Amino acid sequence: MRHLDRAELTQLLDSPVFHLIGDVADEMGVDAYVVGGYVRDLFLERPSKDIDVVVIGSGIAVAEAVARRMGRGAHVSVFRNFGTAQVHWRGEEVEFVGARKESYSHDSRKPIVEDGTLEDDQQRRDFTINAMAVCLNRERFGELVDPFDGVWDMEDRLIATPLDPDVTFSDDPLRMMRCIRFATQLNFEIETETWEALHRNRERIRIISQERIIDEIQKFMASDAPSRGWELLFQCGLLEIIFPELYALQGIETMYGRAHKDNFWHTLEVLTNVVRALAADDRERADNGLWLRWAALLHDVGKPKTKRYDPAQGWTFHNHNYVGEKMVPQIFRRMKLPMDERMKYVQKLVSLHMRPIVIADEEVTDSAVRRLLFEAGDDIDDLMLLCEADITSKNQQRKQRFLDNFQLVRRKLVDLEERDRIRNFQPPVSGEEIMERFHLPPCREVGTLKTAVKDAILDGVIPNEYEAALAFVIEKAKKMGLEVGRG
Repeated sequence: MRHLDRAELTQLLDSPVFHLIGDVADEMGVDAYVVGGYVRDLFLERPSKDIDVVVIGSGIAVAEAVARRMGRGAHVSVFRNFGTAQVHWRGEEVEFVGARKESYSHDSRKPIVEDGTLEDDQQRRDFTINAMAVCLNRERFGELVDPFDGVWDMEDRLIATPLDPDVTFSDDPLRMMRCIRFATQLNFEIETETWEALHRNRERIRIISQERIIDEIQKFMASDAPSRGWELLFQCGLLEIIFPELYALQGIETMYGRAHKDNFWHTLEVLTNVVRALAADDRERADNGLWLRWAALLHDVGKPKTKRYDPAQGWTFHNHNYVGEKMVPQIFRRMKLPMDERMKYVQKLVSLHMRPIVIADEEVTDSAVRRLLFEAGDDIDDLMLLCEADITSKNQQRKQRFLDNFQLVRRKLVDLEERDRIRNFQPPVSGEEIMERFHLPPCREVGTLKTAVKDAILDGVIPNEYEAALAFVIEKAKKMGLEVGRG
């Protein structure tokens, strides 16, 4: 964190847009301040695109006047119901709002809003680090107004509320999710009274829409340490309410002296491993980066439903990957996550995540690797990354054996792909050709022949080539008693 005095803040705000806002505010006889996250991020030396300006008066009037002064290229959007306006100019977006004070009813997070002072406006902010303001008027340009010591909380790396945290969280329970999100993104601790209020007010989260909740979750899932966000949600009691399937993973059960691992903490370790691997592999820019994190979070979500104790084997979770695969769409739908290819990608990785582990734990055969490559398709690299992240054993010898075998699997994947072109392949002999060659309508026999040639290629019985596949199909059809027609 940088310690910024007025001269340094003046220098950091020395841009045409801020000087223009200050000049317009002076001409209109009102005070204007840049507030919130933009000011916080100046001190934390973080990039910030969101510029929020509070006007002691009409924010809309100042926004319209600023846009007129900017001239061509400036565009203003007015939202009179909310008393706000946005100005877009030269790639920058500035939101203007009049200073206000708020009061709440118990069953809604929508406040009753009245005009207020700068102090009123700062009091309604969620956290002290977001309640700082810097004046833009010419005579006081660069002057920091920090009534709740947000600078000191940033110095101490603390998340705290400006007022009584019970009031802050009860009035707008979404602030509890924002508290977790900021603590995760900034790697800050949550101040003791604020933390205790999170626990006391956790049931209030039920009045918040799922869309708002998932928006905060997605923001911390994209952070450098998303596992910490889930850990904080678990510890304060919010996780059980907003994500019961993930909460159900926690706990250790012992039977006859044999215990299984805590699958919640294992899941967070896998998520951390995936984040580190993505960073090391420089793949965070890939579209799947966020959804690979979700696959890590959900890879064992089927375990609570499949947990059994077997006297011979101990604790088992047979087919938890397939149960988890079926749970993914349900979870995505309830949590308002996208029900499109991104969901299908997560579902596929949850379904397949045990396959490389089984292969690596046994003899790594060409046939097994071909089938893995066929089913994973273009997602094979992500699947392998997830599976390597899933090896969290404290037995270093066992862990290394798996990782070594995974390298063997990876080498075979490359070799077999170069030789057999299995990834996303379609059998060289199509269903249409089978029907034409054997005078068949769409029927079970066509499917049987297509499956047989596919399996023959995956098992290495024949190469992935047309002539070999056609000869195989003809021979198979003869054994089925089908008459071969003209080719």
